[in-house]
Amino acid sequence: MQEATQDIQEEGMAFLETVKEKLKQKLAQLYETLLDGQKEIDQMQEYFWDNYTEMDEYGYEYYDNQQALLQQVNANQNTLSMKHRLESLLDSPFFGRVDFLYDGDEEPESFYIGIANFAEDTGRQPLIYDWRAPISSLFYDYDKGNASYEAPAGIITGEITAKGQYKIKKGKIIYAFESDMLIDDEILKQELGSNGDVQLKSIIRTIQKEQNEIIRNTKDQILIIQGAAGSGKTSIALHRIAYLLYHDRKNLKSSNILILSPNSVFSDYISHILPELGEENIQEMSFDIFAYKELKEFVYDCEDRYHQLERQLHDCPSSEIHRYRYKQSFDFIGQMEGFLAALEDRLIDFHDIEWRGYHKSEEDLIQLFYFKFQDTPILVRMDAIKEYFIDEVETSMGRDLKEDEHIYFDELFDKMYQTKDLYIIYNWFLEDIDSPVLPKVSYERRILKYEDVYPMLYLKYRLYGKKQHHRIKHVVIDEMQDYSYLQYTILQTMFDCKMTILGDKAQSMDEQTQDVLAFLPKIFGKQVRKIVMNKSYRNTVEIAKYAAGLTGICDLELFDRHGKDVVEKTFSSVESVISEILKNINLDKYETAAVLARTEKEAFELYSLLKRKDENVSYMDRDTSVFQKGLTITTYYLAKGLEFDQVFTVRSDIETNMSKQADYICATRALHELYMYTLENNK
Repeated sequence: MQEATQDIQEEGMAFLETVKEKLKQKLAQLYETLLDGQKEIDQMQEYFWDNYTEMDEYGYEYYDNQQALLQQVNANQNTLSMKHRLESLLDSPFFGRVDFLYDGDEEPESFYIGIANFAEDTGRQPLIYDWRAPISSLFYDYDKGNASYEAPAGIITGEITAKGQYKIKKGKIIYAFESDMLIDDEILKQELGSNGDVQLKSIIRTIQKEQNEIIRNTKDQILIIQGAAGSGKTSIALHRIAYLLYHDRKNLKSSNILILSPNSVFSDYISHILPELGEENIQEMSFDIFAYKELKEFVYDCEDRYHQLERQLHDCPSSEIHRYRYKQSFDFIGQMEGFLAALEDRLIDFHDIEWRGYHKSEEDLIQLFYFKFQDTPILVRMDAIKEYFIDEVETSMGRDLKEDEHIYFDELFDKMYQTKDLYIIYNWFLEDIDSPVLPKVSYERRILKYEDVYPMLYLKYRLYGKKQHHRIKHVVIDEMQDYSYLQYTILQTMFDCKMTILGDKAQSMDEQTQDVLAFLPKIFGKQVRKIVMNKSYRNTVEIAKYAAGLTGICDLELFDRHGKDVVEKTFSSVESVISEILKNINLDKYETAAVLARTEKEAFELYSLLKRKDENVSYMDRDTSVFQKGLTITTYYLAKGLEFDQVFTVRSDIETNMSKQADYICATRALHELYMYTLENNK
């Protein structure tokens, strides 16, 4: 084993020097290409400004010059992107090696694996293979011995005679050895045992076999990953997106993918992963912000999920919590559908239309409304009838109607509706089901409570029609356990595309744990594939066991990395807690630490006290957009999805229905050290 490792190291060092030299040569060529391209752009621009007044009157020469300039600018941009990629490779060209003996051959070939392909020239065999290339699956899926991979030509079989693993930084090998295991546990321990960063780590050097199967899955329409905290769900989803982009360049681009993120900080935390993997960044948004944008025509503002959660944390009436849950349920959708079935008669007041001898009777309009245009959403159906009538009029008159005539018809047909105000119609529905109604106020005072945001959005799509999102071909939904039945129903109508849905039911932001795996197949149909990941890699064994004990999780597999025991202490004052935190925080050793509280008020109080003692303190609220190094103070729910070297949880000794979930989320944020501090009597 030692001799094999020495061979792997020596051969790796020799190959590294060869590759670095070729990378430098290629970079020099690209630099010259960029200079030549910029000169070409400068000359084109100079020619254009010197001659544009003399260009032909039809603009052909003008157009040709503009197109040529655009092509050269794009070519330069592509060259610049390639230059950045090769510079990254120069820092760390490869991390793995597989020696593969093809069936029928006498000598094995060595394949080096890195973050991207690199060949001396187009069409030549790569010196470095992209981690997403078919042959690279050998590195992730097999030990020494018989192996195969799926190439475009079919299944390729053979034998792995050796595997090597490397860590290269700034062009130098930090370590290298021959590995008998799939991905050596010692390598994994070093990677997982390193300090937390302000951004999610790429996992390409440590992808496990079960993770690799998910990443390379191209067949399933809806892939649902139920993963324990620290199982790598988010990293796997992002690496899967990078893999899909690599394998379907013709049909899938970064602009075709959407990530639904829980908040802006999380978006920042994961924003570097795809560029680091050689892909452009992709669109990210909060579903709550999207809903607000969709409803702002009817309401001045909308609450988000955190408003609702803060109320629950402050012991709001159980009736309000019950009402919130009911308004997200399957039964509630059924009630709304019943309301919609009877709404047409209540909403429309048909009457004869007459204009300059052109006439549509009430009976004609009813016929058109209930039969010809019955599949058109109700609140735009009269617009369809109006266009139908105008088309008849214009055909008969032999001319198009003028703008003022169109405005007249707009008003004429709109008057047949009792109202088109979604806020008012939603209130009719609430009255019908004996639910508290929204306040009857002017637009500027319409602040929609969170419990009503998605019911109103669902109503809008049913009455006005849904927005088409054909450009989106893949949606990633993170923290799946925090989306309701109603929200998933809306998402299913919005996006007719592939989805990767991931989460952990134990990290619910509600006192009732929701298993979305139970109802997602009802919404998305048989095209759903469910994968459960029970192995946790993030926390030390001591922290992971403690966290599992909080919620009674018993099927968790732990990666064997040990650390400091979890510390539990009780204090009588906030000041004593602050002193204890300052005594134990170690930002000389670690990069990141967090103090996690239950509520915004508690978090801000802790921040204010710590800020007086230490200037290097950051406060993170729902509007924060950047995750910073050092000590961060925030609520447990905003810390979801993030990880810190040290976590200090500050909680009240008063138990609530959400205490267990909150403690579990706090505990699973800690990479190396966890301190669970309790304040007596909430002082």
